Amino acid sequence: MALHGYVTCEVAGKMWMVPTHSAIWIPAHTTHSNRAYNNATLCHVFIQPSELRMPDHTCTLAITPLAKELICHFATLEQHYSVVSATHRMAQVLIDILTDMPQQPLDLPLSTHPTVSRLARQLFSQPGDRKTLSQWAAQLAMTERTLARLIKKETGMTFGRWRHQLHVIVAMQQLTNKMSVQSVSEHLGYNSVSAFITMFKGVLGQSPKRYTAQQHK
Repeated sequence: MALHGYVTCEVAGKMWMVPTHSAIWIPAHTTHSNRAYNNATLCHVFIQPSELRMPDHTCTLAITPLAKELICHFATLEQHYSVVSATHRMAQVLIDILTDMPQQPLDLPLSTHPTVSRLARQLFSQPGDRKTLSQWAAQLAMTERTLARLIKKETGMTFGRWRHQLHVIVAMQQLTNKMSVQSVSEHLGYNSVSAFITMFKGVLGQSPKRYTAQQHK
C-alpha cells in the first residue's frame, strides 16, 4: 500500500499503477517487480496463501481509511502472534475488509513483441505524442490494419483504449506529484482540459480534481 507517492509493479506482462491510498494485491508464487518513486512510503501486508478469501489474481485495490489505519497498526506489531490472540481476530477483520475493497482499472498490458514494445517505450517517453494509428503505422513501416491487429492481439485493447490507459497512469503519477490538471493535460497533448477530464473520468469514473482531493485527505 502506498501511504505517500506511488509505486509501479510489473506482473505477468502488465504494468500496474499503485497511487497513494491504493494497494496492489499479488497472489503467492507470482513473479513480480516493484519500483517506488518520489520518496514513496509503503506498507506491506503478507497473507498466508491458504487464505482463499483474497483474489486469485493480481489487482489494484482502493483502500478505505479504516483499512489504511488497520494496516498501519499492524506495521507496529510483532510479525508472529497466536491464533487465539486479539491480533489474530483483528487480522481476520482486516482480510474481511480487504476482500470488499473495489478493484481499480490501473493496469497497462505490456508486450515483448518488438514493434509493440518500441511503440510503448516511445509513448512513455513522449506521452504527449498525438500521432494517429495511421501515422504510427507509417513510422513503423506497416499498414494501419496490421498495426491495429497486432496491438489488439498483444494487449487485448484497441490502440485508442491502450493509449488512454497509459495516459491515465502517467496522469496519476503527475497528479500525485501535485502537478496541476491543466499542466498534466498539456503534458499529455490534449487540446483542452475538458477533453483530458473526459478521458480520465471514462477510465477511472471520477474527475482528476476529485482524485487529487482524495490524495490529500
